[in-house]
Amino acid sequence: MKSFYYIHLFFTLFLLSCSSENKSITEEEHTTESTYFPSINSDVWETKSINDLNWNANELQPLLDYLEEKNSKSFIILHDGKLVVEHYMNDHSSTKSWYWASAGKTLTAATAGIAQDQGFLNINIKVSDYLGTGWTSATIEKENLITSKNLLSMNSGLDDSLGDDVTPENLQYIADPNSRWAYHNVYIKTQDVVAAATSQNWDTYFSENLKDKIGMSGQWISLNNLSVYWSNTRSMARFGLLMYAKGTWDETQIISEAFLNEATNTSQNINEAYGYLWWLNGKSSYHLPQSQLEFNGKLIPNAPDDMYAALGKNDQKIYVVPSKKLVIIRMGNAADSENFALSSFDNELWSKINALIE
Repeated sequence: MKSFYYIHLFFTLFLLSCSSENKSITEEEHTTESTYFPSINSDVWETKSINDLNWNANELQPLLDYLEEKNSKSFIILHDGKLVVEHYMNDHSSTKSWYWASAGKTLTAATAGIAQDQGFLNINIKVSDYLGTGWTSATIEKENLITSKNLLSMNSGLDDSLGDDVTPENLQYIADPNSRWAYHNVYIKTQDVVAAATSQNWDTYFSENLKDKIGMSGQWISLNNLSVYWSNTRSMARFGLLMYAKGTWDETQIISEAFLNEATNTSQNINEAYGYLWWLNGKSSYHLPQSQLEFNGKLIPNAPDDMYAALGKNDQKIYVVPSKKLVIIRMGNAADSENFALSSFDNELWSKINALIE
């Protein structure tokens, strides 16, 4: 009887060990599940349910109600690439386009990164090497201090109080580059740099090397000296997914991870919360457009510290949160009052998102 007992005990422990091992393998497979990418030639986009993620399903409707009340037109949440939430409201739909506003600045940064990866340009070289001298009203000595990196980092030293016109007479010296952070439309000259460096039209280069590579729709529309991107909401989500995937799309490297690491970390020593046209959360202080004041604390306190964001006028949003495997998109009219980038809506929205996902 004792022999039978020990044999039985041995097999029981053996089976438990196998079960534990299989469970471990299953858990490992789950954690290493590859990021999903929708086809660039199809509207099909795989979904993932809130229940599968163990989110608080009863918090979804309050979130959607809040978004609709706050003049939103569309809202998407991706988890590791798959659609979890996709909702349209206030007379909008999946096929309608809307403007990205300044959230589209990040498309310019990404395209500049691609051009640098391909050896066409170096963002650390002065802009005059690509555009020639006289692209500003500054002296040649001062103009030659400005690099493409300064344009991407918003620390060119050019006067931001003269409006959005970027003709030479409107681009006037106020300080040396790297000594002053100011949110300024001069970043758009980066598009001219890319065009000159690649000997291609900006729109052609952008489309062939970024837009078409990830299946985006949309177009650049010039209005009042501003070049603004318009697209449907899924196209904005595709770009957010490219960023989340560290510049890859279905195993193809579109933008180098090295460039994106620079773009999504502090790019200068004045505004900790700014990279290359991306806003960064989790820093100890931040600056805002049209102000030289420094504010203490995180950009969006309710959002995860590792979140980085494309923020556009009237609350156009791309939030990328690597730690949560999330890409979140919001398009619409201003939630409250008109704004240039950050607004109180960001923090309130994140409190609603947290109630859903935590």
